[in-house]
Amino acid sequence: MTSSSVRSHLVALVAEAMAAGARLKVIGEHLRIDHRTLQRWRKDPAGDGRKDAVRKVHNKLTDAERAEILRVVNLPEYRDMAPAEIVALLAERGQYVGSERTIYRVLKENGQLAHRGPGRARTKRERPSHEATGPGQLLSWDITYLLSSIRGVYFYLYLVMDVWSRKIVAWEVHSEELSALSAEMMDHLAGTMPLKGTILHADNGSPMKGSTMLEKLYELGVTASFSRPRVSEDNPFSESLFRTLKYRPGYPKAFATMHSARCWIADFVNWYNNVHRHSGIGYVTPAQRHSGIDRPILEKRRATFEAARERHPERWSRNTKSWKYIDNVKLGRKKERVEAAA
Repeated sequence: MTSSSVRSHLVALVAEAMAAGARLKVIGEHLRIDHRTLQRWRKDPAGDGRKDAVRKVHNKLTDAERAEILRVVNLPEYRDMAPAEIVALLAERGQYVGSERTIYRVLKENGQLAHRGPGRARTKRERPSHEATGPGQLLSWDITYLLSSIRGVYFYLYLVMDVWSRKIVAWEVHSEELSALSAEMMDHLAGTMPLKGTILHADNGSPMKGSTMLEKLYELGVTASFSRPRVSEDNPFSESLFRTLKYRPGYPKAFATMHSARCWIADFVNWYNNVHRHSGIGYVTPAQRHSGIDRPILEKRRATFEAARERHPERWSRNTKSWKYIDNVKLGRKKERVEAAA
């Protein structure tokens, strides 16, 4: 960094050279300094606008003022209060030691910026993160309500999906939400596919975390995973599936009976698994991906596009559409958006 004295000397030399007819750009080339820097120096010889420049702050707090702030905020009557509350109470008493932001800054500089108050500090919970590289490794499940034709009466859809393939692997419709019913559904699912070592992700509802359900998962060798409290986006795959279900053309506004609800859901599950081309898995059906026949389908698409490009290369300014096989699917990726669109 160029000192102020050297900068002032160079500005004087530049002024002398320009008075003799030299151009600023040529002067800069000889001095090996960009001419824009010389322009800035001539405009403000003593200033330095760079981010890391050393500046003298005229309104900076004195050491005594900082010590007074620390003394006040650590008094028995204030030590359990947030800076905003301290500022308000001091103002009522005709006292001012600094702004709310100033108090926060002083506390941080002195290592005292922590939870203040008699209550328990907020517990930071890590976002659950899982990865699946094949079917049956990671399941996601949730419960959604289905309107009935009677006001205030609902049916409840219990639904389990394979995150890797997006296939619906289990579903049931009941008239209530119970941990025992959840356990029964998992028992039925265990009869159709191996569950030992599988991760089952859900939110924090009582049917998911009830003792009966947890005991059943332990018995089946399933690892339970739960979303953070009051964070709906931790279970995006199930939420996205429910959105697809309730916006499906022909979805009834209300179901007259539980039998009619079960019939409609059965038709939806058949369509979703065997007909629906899912955008999140390369526009193949969940059943195709679950069974492994999606690889040749994607390869056939790739070959078709390559052949089309060879016939008319002038029509392709860039690469062909990617039909890449998705090797793994992650739930709860940090700092990345989970592609859970159905």
